[in-house]
Amino acid sequence: MIENILQYQFMQRAFIAAVLVSIACGIVGTYVVIKRIVSLSGAISHAAFGGVGLGYFLGVNPVLAAIPFSILSAMGIGAIRDRVKVSEDTAIGILWSVGMAIGIIFINLTPGNAPDLFSYLFGSILTIDNSDLFIMFILDLIIIATVFLFQREFLVISFDEEFSKVLGVPTEFIYMLLLSLVALSVVVLIKVVGVILIIALLSIPAAISKQFTYNIKKLMVFSIITGAILTVIGLLLSYIFNLASGATIILVLGITFTVVSLVKKYW
Repeated sequence: MIENILQYQFMQRAFIAAVLVSIACGIVGTYVVIKRIVSLSGAISHAAFGGVGLGYFLGVNPVLAAIPFSILSAMGIGAIRDRVKVSEDTAIGILWSVGMAIGIIFINLTPGNAPDLFSYLFGSILTIDNSDLFIMFILDLIIIATVFLFQREFLVISFDEEFSKVLGVPTEFIYMLLLSLVALSVVVLIKVVGVILIIALLSIPAAISKQFTYNIKKLMVFSIITGAILTVIGLLLSYIFNLASGATIILVLGITFTVVSLVKKYW
């Protein structure tokens, strides 16, 4: 059956995309889960919709437009947390809603209709083209290189931000850099599961893997492998049963997390 499915180019691209998104999810998702910034990551993913709307308005690839918009949104929430006297959950709520509102306004101002807008909201891995794969590949390389260069700093601020200041780590810069990596991961994931469901794919593989190891490097590797396997399974199920690909992938991840959690608790 796999051989029959792989004869289609759109399925070949979808499988490649599944691997590329799993790399971003496994690496950045590890820090998201350890640092407990899942909600913040959700806010960045929804704010990225503003970049999608801007792309439609300017007539450029919405994914490319979402890159600077997502990074600026991530830095914005980091700046609000450090410099403005509001709680982090308030800043998350503001960024979450304002980003979506900006995207809606830009799309509303764009002449005609946005034909594939649904794919950016809820994902459509089957519509990914070669340019999307190239963008994902480049962003994955940037994520890998950044984590390799700053792995010690990311590790320290993930477990104890106050202690990292004592060690002389530039915590504000490293935190902003981590949020920027989250933003890049969001862009990688947009066409796969959409801005509505990104938070799940960014956190669930790492949450599953965390139940088996606390070693950061092993956690990243396990998260990448887990994400790739479950994303491919979800993709196959969505193709076989003619279901929405993004939602099916997330359901597979959610069911797997539930089963693993129950087995670990009662076995």
